[in-house]
Amino acid sequence: MTVKEFKDLPGFKDANVAELESIGITTVDQLKEAVNDKAKTKEVIKTLSGVGPKTVENWQKAFASNEAPKATKVAKAEKKEPAAEAKKEEEKTEVVEANAYTVQPKPELDEETVDALAKRAIISGKRPAFKRQEWFRYKMLGEKWRRPKGIHSKMKRGLKRRPPMVEIGYGGPAKAKGLHPSGFQEVLVYNVDDLENIDPKKQAVRIGGTVGTKKRITIEDRAKELGIRVLNRMV
Repeated sequence: MTVKEFKDLPGFKDANVAELESIGITTVDQLKEAVNDKAKTKEVIKTLSGVGPKTVENWQKAFASNEAPKATKVAKAEKKEPAAEAKKEEEKTEVVEANAYTVQPKPELDEETVDALAKRAIISGKRPAFKRQEWFRYKMLGEKWRRPKGIHSKMKRGLKRRPPMVEIGYGGPAKAKGLHPSGFQEVLVYNVDDLENIDPKKQAVRIGGTVGTKKRITIEDRAKELGIRVLNRMV
């Protein structure tokens, strides 16, 4: 796919041209640099109407396919002086990828909680799948667990060759109850003000499903400033 004008991009609207000019983008090359930069990508999504992460991802693919593959040149092997090789190695600098993985914040946990999380993982792996009585016989029932209530129910009476029922013995350690696998306490947030009462050392936030893309980006930026971990980050 060849991208020469804005209209060649999938999902691009005529109204987006004026919106791009408001943030200083007037050419296709400038837009290409913006969508390949993480900070500028957020600004583009905030400014352009009807443009979300999926649209930007499609633009990135379009720009990537627009680049012609460069021909590789085979250079002849030449003898190099040791001093020249040493100088070239000194000039090399460490290359950091733009979208490299960044270490996420970790909670401050005591030894008891760490031990409880490890035990919970082992217990969860051995816990059976609790299914509703006769889920296999009637499709309308579904597999979601319901305790049998019939006075003649063999499953309720615990007879042999009957599926297991939910009992207290299958539970995990109380110390790890309700914690995220990372050890954080999950807190649901819907706006930036909800972040003010969060303890970054013990709590992590999960953005509500009804929050829009632009507000979600604002919440993620503010959480990054406060050092709060977002469990369902968008980008």
